[in-house]
Amino acid sequence: MDIVEAIKTRKSIRGYKPDPVSKDTLKEILEIAVRAPSGMNTQPWEFTVITGEVLENIKKANIDNLTSGIKPAMEISREGYAGVFKERQVALAIQLFGLLGIAREDKEKRAEWLQKGFRFFDAPVAIVITVDESQAEKAQFDVGSVSQTIALTALNYGLGTCIQGQGIMYPDVIRKYTGIPESKVICICLTIGYPDEGFAANQIYSARESVDTITNWIGF
Repeated sequence: MDIVEAIKTRKSIRGYKPDPVSKDTLKEILEIAVRAPSGMNTQPWEFTVITGEVLENIKKANIDNLTSGIKPAMEISREGYAGVFKERQVALAIQLFGLLGIAREDKEKRAEWLQKGFRFFDAPVAIVITVDESQAEKAQFDVGSVSQTIALTALNYGLGTCIQGQGIMYPDVIRKYTGIPESKVICICLTIGYPDEGFAANQIYSARESVDTITNWIGF
């Protein structure tokens, strides 16, 4: 796939077919994605690729914690948004719930949708990205860079992704089932699989600000 086409057509996939994704395909994607830029070529990222029974156990444990009232939290802080940033977040939620037919007052369906995020949107594979704790404050650009590169590369294989945090909001669960040590910081994860084109939420192409409103041209 042409790189410009990939950038323009990439979108977050929140509904997947149950079809498995082969280890060979996932390895090829990661081998390409590690060409992503990183500060001083430090390449701080590490990947834990999860599928099958282990992923199902994590999904179940996440939901058990959520429904028990245990507060979720990411190891890399993501504070709430305000101002125009909150407005963009809300606009996406309105678009998403509109496509899903979930009314604002429908608490039951909203709760069901929340759980889907903690189940990695029922994707057959999750890729958890970690960095050594010594690099946690330095590596966030690098983690974003490699995450985007994975997402774009996946399109070449007919796969969809969603870069998301809900699945790793109970890091103790992730560590329990994967063996990721405390010395590694769990930064972000990607769901990956073959998109269910009939799933309503997969129709979203989130809006972007005009370049004219966010760019200053100097010396032109």
